[in-house]
Amino acid sequence: MFTGLIRTIILYLLIIAGIRLMGKRQVGELEPSELVLSLIIADLAAVPMQDFGIPLLTGIVPILTLLSLTMILSVLTMKSTRFRTLMCGRPSVIIRKGKIDQGEMRRNRLTVDELLEELRAQGYAGPAGIEYAILETNGQLSILPWEREKPPTQSQLGLEAEETGLPLVLISDGKLLTRNLTARGYDGVWLQKQLAKHGLKDPGQVFLMTVDEAGGVYLAPRSGQEEGRRRA
Repeated sequence: MFTGLIRTIILYLLIIAGIRLMGKRQVGELEPSELVLSLIIADLAAVPMQDFGIPLLTGIVPILTLLSLTMILSVLTMKSTRFRTLMCGRPSVIIRKGKIDQGEMRRNRLTVDELLEELRAQGYAGPAGIEYAILETNGQLSILPWEREKPPTQSQLGLEAEETGLPLVLISDGKLLTRNLTARGYDGVWLQKQLAKHGLKDPGQVFLMTVDEAGGVYLAPRSGQEEGRRRA
């Protein structure tokens, strides 16, 4: 039992390290070569986990070999455009100037229902308002609407907006991130004042609190805190 536990932990950590080497993309955004690698690694790790008669190196060596091969292929795809096209393919323009390219749909085995589903998922009722729709190599559909269909920006309307910058998390699930508080130039006194504005006493009552570069604060109390304040 102990041997099986150790083998499982080793293989699990090895797979996690391999996935981290592949980058931070989600499974749905993996290139075909990366998806195949993930499936093969999972299969190679499953056998040594279940069969204790198989040496652990039987699973580790192929996994390390595949990870090394992946790193080599990654370097080659960065250096060579032709090799990148060979490995990852090319984006396909499904809608061009408002017209659906039926040939591209057939080549990519994309049905009308799937196309309309993707359009609806991105807030478009149909292809009428779309200038370009591009099927990327990771299977995602990128949509570029006509200029007349885009919402106007504040600069186009002649308005000036204050740049708030990136919000920084100060409290996460009741835990105060002191480093972030200091990075924003605030201290405990300022924090207590912000909590008091929301009827709270300590960071443990906060689910999420952020502050942006302009000083804008967002605070969400933990479940039960709002109800407790109403009863009080």
